[in-house]
Amino acid sequence: MSVSLTSRSYHDCAEEATIQAFESDGEQGLTVDTVVQRYEQYGYNELEFKPGKPAWLRFLLQFHQPLLYILLLAGAVKAGLWFRLGEGLTDAIVIWGVTVINAVIGYVQEAKAEGAIASLAKAVTTEATVIREGQTLRIPSRDLVPGDLVLLSSGDKVPADLRLMSLRNLQVDESALTGESVPVQKDVAIVAADTPLAERLNMAYAGSFVTFGQGRGIVVATANATEVGQISQSMEQRVSLQTPLTRKFAQFSHTLLYCILALAAFTFVVGLGQGGSWVEMFDAAVALAVSAIPEGLPAVVTVTLAIGVNRMASRNAIIRKLPAVETVGSATVICSDKTGTLTENQMTVQRLYVGGDYYQTSGGGYSPHGEITPVEPGLAWTADQDLPPVVMECLMAGLLCNDSQLKQKGDSWSVVGDPTEGALIAVAKKAGLSQSGLNSARSRLDSIPFESEYQYMATLHDAKPRVIYVKGSVEALLSRCSQMVDRDHQPVALQREAIEEAVETLAAQGLRVLACAKKEVEPHHHDLEHEHIETDLVFLGLQGMIDPPRPEAIAAVHACQKAGIQVKMITGDHVTTAKAIAQRMGITKNGEIHAFEGRALAKMNDQQIADSIMMGSVFARVAPAQKLQLVESLQAQGQIVAMTGDGVNDAPALKQADIGIAMGKDGTEVARESADMLLTDDNFASIEAAVEEGRTVYQNLRKAIAFLLPVNGGESMTILLSTLLARQLPILSLQVLWLNMINSITMTVPLAFEPKSKGVMQQAPRDPDSPLLTKKLLNRIIAVSVFNWILIFGMFEWVVRTTENTALARTMAIQALVAARIIYLISISQLGANIANLIRGKTKVLGKTPILLTGIAVAVILQVVFSQWGVMNELFHTAPLTWQQWLICLAPMIPMIPMAIFANWIDPGPQPGTNPKG
Repeated sequence: MSVSLTSRSYHDCAEEATIQAFESDGEQGLTVDTVVQRYEQYGYNELEFKPGKPAWLRFLLQFHQPLLYILLLAGAVKAGLWFRLGEGLTDAIVIWGVTVINAVIGYVQEAKAEGAIASLAKAVTTEATVIREGQTLRIPSRDLVPGDLVLLSSGDKVPADLRLMSLRNLQVDESALTGESVPVQKDVAIVAADTPLAERLNMAYAGSFVTFGQGRGIVVATANATEVGQISQSMEQRVSLQTPLTRKFAQFSHTLLYCILALAAFTFVVGLGQGGSWVEMFDAAVALAVSAIPEGLPAVVTVTLAIGVNRMASRNAIIRKLPAVETVGSATVICSDKTGTLTENQMTVQRLYVGGDYYQTSGGGYSPHGEITPVEPGLAWTADQDLPPVVMECLMAGLLCNDSQLKQKGDSWSVVGDPTEGALIAVAKKAGLSQSGLNSARSRLDSIPFESEYQYMATLHDAKPRVIYVKGSVEALLSRCSQMVDRDHQPVALQREAIEEAVETLAAQGLRVLACAKKEVEPHHHDLEHEHIETDLVFLGLQGMIDPPRPEAIAAVHACQKAGIQVKMITGDHVTTAKAIAQRMGITKNGEIHAFEGRALAKMNDQQIADSIMMGSVFARVAPAQKLQLVESLQAQGQIVAMTGDGVNDAPALKQADIGIAMGKDGTEVARESADMLLTDDNFASIEAAVEEGRTVYQNLRKAIAFLLPVNGGESMTILLSTLLARQLPILSLQVLWLNMINSITMTVPLAFEPKSKGVMQQAPRDPDSPLLTKKLLNRIIAVSVFNWILIFGMFEWVVRTTENTALARTMAIQALVAARIIYLISISQLGANIANLIRGKTKVLGKTPILLTGIAVAVILQVVFSQWGVMNELFHTAPLTWQQWLICLAPMIPMIPMAIFANWIDPGPQPGTNPKG
């Protein structure tokens, strides 16, 4: 059957025909020259989505806010008054102008936030394993071209549409494409041309995930030519800026809208009842409505969240889903993998247990230089002699049953592949074994890759006789062994108790213990299945390797515990090894280490499991399904759970956790796609940093609310009381808009850039279900609102009575309010805390807060323009001030100092404490 290169369906084509159609090679893959030509022909393997909403529409949607409807309506009525009475046009233009400014600010900040998150998402590259010119390479998935040979293994994301050519127990999750929730068992056989997509077993489609097994296939479609690419062209790619906090703000805005409309209507009716003209009362109602709307708050929220995303990224935590920015700051429990996250993930074999004897190694890291010597001096053997055959075969098993390599760069050595396998290669080389030499002499015929379900890897080698080497967890191998080799390299009955005692001895030293075994098979044996190694393995020995804790992770664990966050270690290692590492890292509960094994948890009832999970700090030999059970149990007890994971089977637990954290360096694509956050350095310290930044984001948002709402409260109280008392308005609607939009945003945005406070990681975790306005925060807002009301009303009345100049009185009332706001802003900022500590003698350094001071300086300049420039006098009905009047306006800064101290006393913010939920 002839197949054209442009055909989209290859499931009904033979493997050879498909290879020929793409002018590829089933063993060697494409040549470099062909790859270059196909880049030019097909471009990069990247999806192109349907263009999102145009810029003009996204800008118009900024006006789609309940609170802005009031402003737009007020402007329309003012314009209507101009048509009828010849006055109000200037007011209408200013109201609409301020509304447009608000929309512009919102549009720009949303665009920046979306751009930041999208660019971070693109920074996390997906890789694929390909064969080109006979060499196996890891390349970015975007560099794939049609005709490439791709290797798939458990945990991979399928990078393009593939026609499968060979496989071993390959299962692929295609739910995103077909809706089929169960992974599909793949096959290479040809299927009919009219076979539905979900039943094309010889195809692997881009965007699906390998959940089990291995496979090899040829790329038949990339980018938008793939099945998922054809769908993406009809979809918009848009970053969501919705978070639980922004939804609370939206709910708050709707509630506030109804309150504002009710108050405005009440003001209008009362004013008319007292003999006021409807035009004047409408002005009062508009002024009240405008004064109560915190116009600057949405922009500040967006800016603060965007800054949080960027700060976390700079500390190696990339946010994939924006709600994680705030949720991570609420975490009460962090469940962390041990290997690579809490530890260095730089393994070194330090002890061997072979033939009933212990051996020790010298040298560190992945360097192949060092010696292997017996621990017991009674052994009749010296370092210059060859190692006993029993030791050599144990090392050989670790070297052959291995998919990794060591590479030297200068004087340093690194591993390409798995760190555990790197340690096995290094110790084997210390014994003089050559990886390339052994692979040539005992070529691999087949293999079973490591799967967490089985806890071992096995390889079949062409030797005389043919032999299967197996490495894995002690429990997985011992249950399959019937014999072991003694110190003379002779097979004897398995001494299970002695081996288990050796495991405990090595594990107590904090060593990760790996077992090696073998099985000799018939010469005609050419494939390898799990059933071939279910029984009759011969135990070769144990290799104990150290994986030292990260020093920064130890400090991070301590910081989390001080912050009231429980840290729980989850590991596949032996329980004794896990306890030894936990002891060194300080992962305890009330000073004690409570460790549980997965098999012990499996025998407990629901209540016992719940109690054990809350009590435990170490969970060893935990199955992936038990990770999910652990998360669900903690959540059922009211905990906010952050869970780390890197494997395929970790995905359910990552999805269930409040904050799923995947490893950016060594994690599988399945785990990454399920996570809310990626660690680019796979380091626990980065989790602690993300918690710190998440708390800082919420702290800064809280400061913004505490700063903005008292102004709205003071303005609203002033206008309402003036109307009820039938007095002139101390502040007009346009002047309120200036204060709420220009002045407030100028002075509030710097709060979003506030650095973390020193005590942020000494506070108890925040309950994410807590209301937006807590009782203490509400008390603060009311207290400062009353102060602002007295200030505005008092200054206005005093100036009117002494000068009988209403415009001047309003101008001085506004300038006095802004002056007092500067003191209040400093009091809730980090600068205020630094000044207080300086006065108390707790610090000798004031600290640098350039953004805050810049915001204050800009606000002062704008206020000078507001009152001294004739154009602004005309627009906002203000009057220029003399220097004496300026000094009078600055006077309220003095009483604001004790007011700010009082406000900080009634609402000191989050306090140090322990996890209130356990």
